[in-house]
Amino acid sequence: MNIQIFLQEINTSLFNRRMNDSQRKGIIVKLTEFGNHHITDTRWRAYMLATSFHETARTMQPVEEIGKGRGKPYGQKLKYNRKPYTWPDKIYYGRGDVQLTWYENYLNMGRILNLPLLEQPELALQPGISARIMIEGMTKGISNRGDFTGVSLENYFNPYTDDPIRARRIVNGLDQANKIAEYHYKFLDAIKKAS
Repeated sequence: MNIQIFLQEINTSLFNRRMNDSQRKGIIVKLTEFGNHHITDTRWRAYMLATSFHETARTMQPVEEIGKGRGKPYGQKLKYNRKPYTWPDKIYYGRGDVQLTWYENYLNMGRILNLPLLEQPELALQPGISARIMIEGMTKGISNRGDFTGVSLENYFNPYTDDPIRARRIVNGLDQANKIAEYHYKFLDAIKKAS
C-alpha cells in the first residue's frame, strides 16, 4: 500500500483536510502493527482504523476515558463481579485506541501479551502497545477468541460475510454502529485507492 496516497485520501474523506502529525503518526503505528501481526484483510484494517477513529475522538492516538470511569463500577476498585480489590492500587478505566476497562480485562490482556498491564495500566496508552491490544481484542489472535466481547473480526468479515454494522459487537454492542460503518467504508476506499 502506498502510505502517502492512503493518507491523502483519508485526509480529505475523514479529516476535512486537517490531519496533523500526531494523527499521521498514530495511523502509521497501527498500519505497522497490522503488518507485524499479518493482518492482510483490508476490511479488518479499515474496521480497526474506523474503531480507533471513533474511540479516540479522531486523534488516532491512545486516550484516557473522559472522566476516568467516574460513576461507573470499573471506575472504582471493583472487579467485574463487584467484589472489591486492594491490589494493585489502580483504577481500570478506559485507556487506549479501544477503551480497555475492568480489572479482569487488564489482567487477561496482560497475560496474553506478556505485559504487566494490571500493575501498569498506563502502558495501554503507549501507541504500539495500544495497537497490539486492539488487534488482540478484535481478532482471534493469540487467545483464539475475540478478547473484548467473545466475537471477532473473523465473525463479521470473512468469505461469506461483510458486516461492518454488526461488527461493532466486537467492542461495544451496537453503540454508534452505523457511524463507525461509515468510517469503515471511507478507510476501506482509501486502502483500495492506495493499493
